[in-house]
Amino acid sequence: MKITFITVGKTEDAYLKDGIEKYVKRLKHYTKLEMTDIPELKNTKALTEEQQKTKEAELILKKITAQDHVILLDENGMEFTSVQFANYINKRSVSSSANLIFVVGGPYGFDQSVYQRANDKISLSRMTFSHQMVRLFFVEQLYRAYSIIKGEPYHHQ
Repeated sequence: MKITFITVGKTEDAYLKDGIEKYVKRLKHYTKLEMTDIPELKNTKALTEEQQKTKEAELILKKITAQDHVILLDENGMEFTSVQFANYINKRSVSSSANLIFVVGGPYGFDQSVYQRANDKISLSRMTFSHQMVRLFFVEQLYRAYSIIKGEPYHHQ
């Protein structure tokens, strides 16, 4: 099973890039992880929020196949503890041959077509984080999940 993490836009701050790179390197011991950045839309001042979401949706959906299990990182999604998230990842990895695709939308969220394609929605917190920070938080939680699955001492209860 492969995990793909699709994000709209790039990580710009060096400290976030360094943190993301740290956990992506650690994850190589557990799973195949592909990071896919979809470029931010250009000349968006003439577009409504809905038009921007529609254009981003087209780019997101091009990266997804019919066999993929798509999970949106969405403020209205399921909330997990780290152990519950590890159990979710473990269950998906043993019960399915589908690749897991995690998606972070653009600044206005997801178009309805992306919600319709999604299999699940997960919330990292009830709080709102910048799209830049969500990337770091997610890869750290993914690493934590695998360390829990493997019984390694990274996570403390």
